[in-house]
Amino acid sequence: MSDPVRILLVDDHTLFRQGLRRLLESDPALHIVSDCKSVREAISLLDTESIDLVLLDYDLQGERGDALLTHIRDHHHAGVRVLLVTAGIPVPETLRLLDSGAGGIFLKHSPPEHLTAAIQSVMEGRQWLDPQSLRAITELAASGTSHPPENARPLTLREREVLKGVFEGFTNKEIGARLDVSESSVKAVIQQLFMKTGVRTRSQLVRIALEKHADWLES
Repeated sequence: MSDPVRILLVDDHTLFRQGLRRLLESDPALHIVSDCKSVREAISLLDTESIDLVLLDYDLQGERGDALLTHIRDHHHAGVRVLLVTAGIPVPETLRLLDSGAGGIFLKHSPPEHLTAAIQSVMEGRQWLDPQSLRAITELAASGTSHPPENARPLTLREREVLKGVFEGFTNKEIGARLDVSESSVKAVIQQLFMKTGVRTRSQLVRIALEKHADWLES
């Protein structure tokens, strides 16, 4: 049996933080190391405790959660992953946070049972994007505010289907089951997507699709 995921909760609303702690402590696969209400406290805990994952609110009483992302990057906490748990973030800021190292965005009004899936995706190195955030990004693309490069190669239907599965945090095996194709076929399509975008990882694929090819996410 693998060790539980060691989690640090960072949120300035005490009741929400306590409720989230109770929810997660009921899962034996998760261990809440500590919780706090500010970036300063979080930095102190990161420098003294063994943490695998930070569940981080974006707006912390005048502080912005991305200051903690900067600390994690600059102080070489390479093994620490971050999932933003927030009431909402503007689309441009969502893209910037993902590019700064956030593993995903989880909205506070989402069903609580989805949080476990989000945590699992982020811990496996896959990016989690709340469906509402994804819709906001695609609507921005449809409005003409975000333009793909003129030389961007269009995706096939199968590539779009697989990319959608990657965005939703599914494994290759799960995507294959949804599409009724083999896991090796999904791997081959993902390699095609890597070649079209010039990236090497699923996280990079998610980021570049959001930032430069948002039209690919339209239905």
